[in-house]
Amino acid sequence: MIEKSAEKYGVIKMRYLIFSFWFIIIHTVAYTFAGAVALKLSKDLYEKQKRLIDYVRDMSDESDRKHVEKWFLPAQVIRGLLMSMVLYPILNLLGDTDFLIRFIFLSSLMFIYTDVGSAIPFPHNIEGLVYMKPKYLNRKAMGKLYLEMVIYSLVFGLLTGWFLF
Repeated sequence: MIEKSAEKYGVIKMRYLIFSFWFIIIHTVAYTFAGAVALKLSKDLYEKQKRLIDYVRDMSDESDRKHVEKWFLPAQVIRGLLMSMVLYPILNLLGDTDFLIRFIFLSSLMFIYTDVGSAIPFPHNIEGLVYMKPKYLNRKAMGKLYLEMVIYSLVFGLLTGWFLF
């Protein structure tokens, strides 16, 4: 009995590790893709002196860009691991649902929890509308930020919904 429990526990533990590994990969790929598209379409958010969101690092400044390049991957690995662990209690439930339901759930989860409903104020989320100064609540910035997050959420939901279950 104890041996079977230990064996079962080892299989479950390995399943979580494998899930987290692939979750981290998918999150990082989706986040990088969405960020690259957004940077190409929204340079006025992230580059030059007159940026729409001037409190983030300036990607046209070599020092700022190098800082982001250095910490981007470690930050996404940590974010991916933490986000994957939150899903552990519902892995079986997600695995038993249709792809379309998983896709909608995972895309919506990322869009709402990591962006719109985030507790960190940003120009296009609920907290930002409450706490940010009006100069940062720019409609042009909001649209471009939503574009990035919609791309990320859809790519993430598609890849996780398809490949992880």
